[in-house]
Amino acid sequence: MNIASHLFLMKTNPARVCVPVCVESARELAEAIRRASEVADIVELRLDCLQEHELEQAGTEISTALASRAGPTILTLRPAEFGGGRPITAEDRLRGHHNSRSYLQEGKPAILWDIELDLALQLQRRQGEGNDVVGWGYCDWTRSICSYHDFVGVPSDLERIYESMAATESRILKIAVQADDAIDCLPVFRLLDRAQCEGREMIAIAMGQAGVMTRILGPSRGGFLTYGSLDDESATAPGQLTARELREVYRIDRINQQTEIIGLMGRPVSHSISPNIHNAAFAEAELNAVYIPFEVRDVGAFLRRMIHPRSREIDWNLRGLSVTAPHKIAVMDNLDWIEPAAREVGAVNTIVVEDDGLHGYNTDAAGFISPLRNRFGSLRNARCAIIGGGGAARGALWALRNEQAHCTLFVRDPDKARPVAEKFGVDCHSLADAQFAGFDIAVNATPIGTRGESENESPVTAERLRYVRLAYDLVYNPIETEFQREARFAGCETIGGIQMLVAQAAEQFRLWTCKQPDAEVMRAAALKALSPESEHQTANT
Repeated sequence: MNIASHLFLMKTNPARVCVPVCVESARELAEAIRRASEVADIVELRLDCLQEHELEQAGTEISTALASRAGPTILTLRPAEFGGGRPITAEDRLRGHHNSRSYLQEGKPAILWDIELDLALQLQRRQGEGNDVVGWGYCDWTRSICSYHDFVGVPSDLERIYESMAATESRILKIAVQADDAIDCLPVFRLLDRAQCEGREMIAIAMGQAGVMTRILGPSRGGFLTYGSLDDESATAPGQLTARELREVYRIDRINQQTEIIGLMGRPVSHSISPNIHNAAFAEAELNAVYIPFEVRDVGAFLRRMIHPRSREIDWNLRGLSVTAPHKIAVMDNLDWIEPAAREVGAVNTIVVEDDGLHGYNTDAAGFISPLRNRFGSLRNARCAIIGGGGAARGALWALRNEQAHCTLFVRDPDKARPVAEKFGVDCHSLADAQFAGFDIAVNATPIGTRGESENESPVTAERLRYVRLAYDLVYNPIETEFQREARFAGCETIGGIQMLVAQAAEQFRLWTCKQPDAEVMRAAALKALSPESEHQTANT
């Protein structure tokens, strides 16, 4: 039985997760491999991460560490120019692969070598000439992965590169390229399709946040394996998810060609917890569906080439999309139908593939108003101060107007926000000198306070919020924002952004699936994603 057959028989589901081990000291190898083995189908031992003097003297430690593995292992010695840990000469690479023969042990047949294309061609040429390869004498191609990496972009001659790799005797081919837009994944998926048609075993990955979909969907489309790190700190390539995320959030072991695909399009999307929320709801409802982040730069090209059923260049079971900043307005020019409420709001945050077309909806407005209704009952004649003039403010203004509340807009630049104020028939004032005494509700509809650079900021201070009954922050990450702390100090009741996030997500779920989700499951998933140790905390105070 050859190595590939051995690996294919070890799981009935095609999804195999390979966890790279990258440590500097040989003394760390055994423990690192043990930890990786807990979540991995295959472990990749990155020998190039070892310090140079360590690698030269690590033979015993490596053999001992490999002896502890019951499953397959990939040995990789990658030079810095191909994304490896440090500079390594061609001769040292040959010598390293030669020395790795000593790691083969009786009863441990499942070892593969990852060899870059240039080295594979050199080995094949030398062997074709009948030359000994630094004492090796031969290369066991049934154990080899021929790999190619481009950390800059997607080469225009990717098909030619694939053909060069296919011309080697390597059993498995691996291509990893850098994606800067979701549409850069198209040639990667085409390579997987071609390899399947030609009967070649293939690993094809787009690196970077824009390439995450290839890591999640690759195995279900014929990819030999996908890579997942042990934790967030040990990723060995841009955009690499953790093995636990692949298994527990995306349920990669259950994805197949029939799986319905739903995604989040925006830029950036890497910190969104929507995948945690929706995938938990899909699992609870026992639906064969997965929710994936799509990092999109060119809205029109993405919708045309990957989403619209009449023009997309990929065969997948795509059901719909969430839309987040900065695309909620731009996306409207690319849809076949938009619900009247979304047109009035002037923004779309949900797309459903229906009747061979794309239909647009806005669930932000309904998600925004739901917590307020629960708290107040009727909002008729309630006095509401909306801080901000962007897409979130539009949804809040539309929803509050429908509830017959009285709204006033407070923004940094009143002239810039004037069209929004006129559209909804509200007054618009400068935030700089605003006082909120006399308002029942103050809403932060800006991103100020979001985790990151502005995390410790609030659009207004406690002094200005005094006498406001309730402060509502649409920011959900972190769970408790500076705006909420200022509001509580001023004596206000507060509502956090988690409630709106879950409410609008539940409406999206219903639009995509025609089923009502378990909102508590969604809420628990959101809280766990934001703060695992606070899984049982409430979002309200």
